Amino acid sequence: MAADARPGGEAGHNTVVMKKIRAAVIGVGYLGRFHAQKYAQASDCELVAVADPRQQARDQVGGELGVRTVADYRELLGTVDAVSVATQTPSHFEIARDFLNAGAHVLVEKPITETAPEARELIAVAARQKRILQVGHLERFNSAILAAEPYLGSPRFVECHRLAPYRERGTDVNVVLDLMIHDIDLVQTIVGVPISTIDAVGTPVFSDEIDICNARIRFTNGCVVNATASRVSFKTERKMRVFDKDAGVYLSLDLQQKIMTLIRKRSPGDVPGPLPVSIEEQSLDQGDALKSEIESFLDCIRSGRPPVVSGEAGLMALETAMRITEQVYESLAGSAPASPEKTRRERS
Repeated sequence: MAADARPGGEAGHNTVVMKKIRAAVIGVGYLGRFHAQKYAQASDCELVAVADPRQQARDQVGGELGVRTVADYRELLGTVDAVSVATQTPSHFEIARDFLNAGAHVLVEKPITETAPEARELIAVAARQKRILQVGHLERFNSAILAAEPYLGSPRFVECHRLAPYRERGTDVNVVLDLMIHDIDLVQTIVGVPISTIDAVGTPVFSDEIDICNARIRFTNGCVVNATASRVSFKTERKMRVFDKDAGVYLSLDLQQKIMTLIRKRSPGDVPGPLPVSIEEQSLDQGDALKSEIESFLDCIRSGRPPVVSGEAGLMALETAMRITEQVYESLAGSAPASPEKTRRERS
């Protein structure tokens, strides 16, 4: 039995009535509001409160769902069994650490923390307190990714495009930590071996942070990933293409439209066609990835099983994203035009 799957008494032979998990959401902006809605809808959970220092945000969600609202999340320490932390990234560490130390299970939005040492400390606290620490890499619950899993054996080349129009929300972090980190988490999970080299370029466009980036990631088994992320595009696109030479498979995944195209070398028994391949396209159920993510989190709390996206997975994605970010800033520093004064000094 999980530590907080609290027995409420016997209902019959070998049956234990379990109390509902008391949950709260910390930060009820754009994404946190959806977290709160999913908890409120979950059958084995009771959303007891939302916290946000912005009165309008907390009053709107609290009124919509009929739950308690607080300005300071610390008022909820020790009163809930589970929380989602959907605040801006710089506050993830402190809030998640406080709730873990208070005995709550934590689902923290990506990126897990602002720095790798903070992430390692959260992982250590969760282990010490025997609590679930799950990271909100939502694409793991995307129906296209789930459908593709049986075909993702030994990829040799992966191409990722994640494009979005510019919006003020989310610009507290750069595009690598905002968007590309989803694909970083996916490809590291799919490939399953360490990274050997990274080559990355990018630039700010509308914000003070990197708004567009391309990274070429080579893994120790020879697999190469080419990932592009932009938040200054005219369209929204989330696509992944996977080439697996050993399995003779080319997968094209539209993560936004939930379409999987499977292209395989045609076998001798297949009906002849203009190309030596068979093409199968599947339109998948749109699903509700956030609902699945939260249901998985609640199930982990009850069963004690490890989360789909652990703190360690969140740390690995963060470290890679930071390596890419560092390379981009190094390339920008190297390509910056010299000032007229510096040029005169170098010529003299």
